[in-house]
Amino acid sequence: MTLATESPTNKTGLSAWPYWMTLSFVPLVALAVLYGGWVVLLIPFYGWVLMPLLDVILGKDLRNPDPDTPDAELFWFRLLTWIWFPVQLMLVFGTLYYLTYVGQYSSLETLGIMFGIGVTTGTVGIVYAHELFHKPNRVERGLGDLLMALVLYGHFRTEHMLVHHPYVGTPRDTVTARYNEGFHRAFARVLLTGFGSAWRAEKAMLARRKRSPWHLSNPIWKYLVLQLVFLGVAFAIGGWVGVGLFAFQAFVAIWQLELTNYVEHYGLTRKHLGDGKYEPVKAHHSWDSAHRVSGLLLINLQRHADHHLHPMRRFPLLQVYDETEVPMLPTGYPPMTALAMFPPLWRRMFNPRVRAWRKQFYPEITDWTAYKDGSLPPPKGAG
Repeated sequence: MTLATESPTNKTGLSAWPYWMTLSFVPLVALAVLYGGWVVLLIPFYGWVLMPLLDVILGKDLRNPDPDTPDAELFWFRLLTWIWFPVQLMLVFGTLYYLTYVGQYSSLETLGIMFGIGVTTGTVGIVYAHELFHKPNRVERGLGDLLMALVLYGHFRTEHMLVHHPYVGTPRDTVTARYNEGFHRAFARVLLTGFGSAWRAEKAMLARRKRSPWHLSNPIWKYLVLQLVFLGVAFAIGGWVGVGLFAFQAFVAIWQLELTNYVEHYGLTRKHLGDGKYEPVKAHHSWDSAHRVSGLLLINLQRHADHHLHPMRRFPLLQVYDETEVPMLPTGYPPMTALAMFPPLWRRMFNPRVRAWRKQFYPEITDWTAYKDGSLPPPKGAG
């Protein structure tokens, strides 16, 4: 496989400080909470307008750091992901307290502020959670679980680790968007089937240990307890209104997560080898992007092909591959997720790209009917 051609930086050339730009969401949230009005628009403007504009101006970052850089040299990168949970905890519940006891805002302003919180917990919190629960360290995984509980989506860790990674690009994966499937339909499908999919995955894992799915070692119980605790805190602060506002920000965050999932793998399928067997995951089963600023904002999540090949690799070490090896997005994630909200426009741009991808990587497949209509069998042995 060919990596992007720009010379790699060395170990000492890695710089963590640009990634700390994600903390800039904190003063934006504070301004929205303190002043309301048009100021609540600053957060979506920052993430969906300013960042893509800077991507256009500053272009791509094709550097590939040494993937063998030891963790000891990545302290400041790791620290950024560690501190986000207490930051997000204060942002969410501090905002609920202010809106309940101090601020005198209209219902529209209040929802606008919580929408901004949801943009923050989705854009930063879930992305950091994803980085954390891919690591072997129990403390990091625990921080990831706490971040997901703050958006009421704890089962995502199980669904992502036990289903998405092994079964991406196959009918078993809930979040691989099917060819020609609009986002709204995909979103409804994921919301309806995601928890059940995670439960079945954990049930299969526990069965191999000869345990019942109701056993306390099932992490689903941990996810649910953490979510109930945070709902209880929201209720203690603002009653049922507090619970509603907390749930609203969670929904906004989940919506952003599933928009990203939709963009990452739309229409890309692994070759069916027969008898419920599929080819191994390859780099070309993910849409990639190397845009500089959105890569900083999303801690290199857009280097998604390498993440699927090396899921334990820390975010500053993820690699960029040559455009002949992976399908590339025309922009970073934010404009693509915005486009996905309009399925006819999305299909007009991406269906031809998927067809071109098929011709490039699978010229031997002349009939894609089974891949389109969902008649392929799930992978053999899938839970």
